[in-house]
Amino acid sequence: MATLRPRDLGRVRRALDAKAADLGFAACHIAAPDGMAQAGEHLKTWLAAGHAGDMAWMADTMARRADPRALWPQVRSIIMLTMAYGPESDALATLRAPSCGNISVYARHRDYHDVIKGRLKQLGQWLLGQSGSGEIKVFVDTAPVMEKPLAAAAGLGWQGRHTNLVSREGGSWLFLGAIFTDLPFDADMPEDDHCGSCHACLDICPTKAFPAPYQLDARRCISYLTIEHKGFIAAELRPLLGNRIYGCDDCLAVCPWNKFAQGARLIQLQARADLVAPSLAQLAAQDDAKFRAFFAGSPVKRIGQARFLRNILIAIGNSGETTLLASALAHLHHDSPLVRGMAIWACGRLASPAKCRELVAQHLPFEGDAEVCAEWQALGDKA
Repeated sequence: MATLRPRDLGRVRRALDAKAADLGFAACHIAAPDGMAQAGEHLKTWLAAGHAGDMAWMADTMARRADPRALWPQVRSIIMLTMAYGPESDALATLRAPSCGNISVYARHRDYHDVIKGRLKQLGQWLLGQSGSGEIKVFVDTAPVMEKPLAAAAGLGWQGRHTNLVSREGGSWLFLGAIFTDLPFDADMPEDDHCGSCHACLDICPTKAFPAPYQLDARRCISYLTIEHKGFIAAELRPLLGNRIYGCDDCLAVCPWNKFAQGARLIQLQARADLVAPSLAQLAAQDDAKFRAFFAGSPVKRIGQARFLRNILIAIGNSGETTLLASALAHLHHDSPLVRGMAIWACGRLASPAKCRELVAQHLPFEGDAEVCAEWQALGDKA
């Protein structure tokens, strides 16, 4: 365990902010390991309501999420950091271009996990060098760490009605990272809630994923449906996805505190031009090798081509562009039932009733997957 004197701890703490800024972080605050108040109980209630969907790992790791000391008993302070990634233009503009796919702003560049984790490691090594002793562990989103409640406890902002962190200095476009340390820094004061009477984030949600303010039902959240959910997306939700093919930014984008948001400082987090409004037809035409090459280094790659094609075909079905019918027809024989099923749905949205009846007669007798058969039968009933 680190044994720095209080005077030395103060010196290191003051220097920590400057070093974090040098590495591209927007803000750096300290939380106590036991500073999350009721976050553990809120997580338990959320899980009991079924709001986690099929993210079973949330329940499996609940104890470690609720108490950082269960994850690492030696932790005495948690350094929480934000990194800005605000868009250079209207984040929702692509939603008005139905032949293009809308990718969440955070995924229009290199995978933030890799970028931020590297910077956290640099900051952690600097911290160990300054202290002369001690241990650290760094986390970015993938470990059982409740980053948003910890960031709020550290005073980096507050969890808004949309459950994401909001900062008076940086708005909603913020990545979070954590450094656990056995150095006993003093914790910063938490931030008050400044949402006031605003509920723009709740009103804009296309799928009404917020059963109440400060509560999110992942089962209706487009980010969950297009990224975490592995199966067929419910038919009643598909039209509501629009052309959102990876994630959703609606509730973040309308937050009025974004008038203070900052763009990404690191070039690795600045949007690739070809990911701002990519052509649905071109994305649908990619085979697996081209998909992996196009999204190399991007978080999009982690969901795999089949799930991504599912999302693209839903967007094609929502486009109203009959010129995209050929892209849907091309996937009716895809190896993945998930892709075939959504290709059927897209055809039903774009093809004439006569063409739909023809397709059902051609394909249904030879389909062996129950869920895909159900899609054909639904198309036949509609036609």
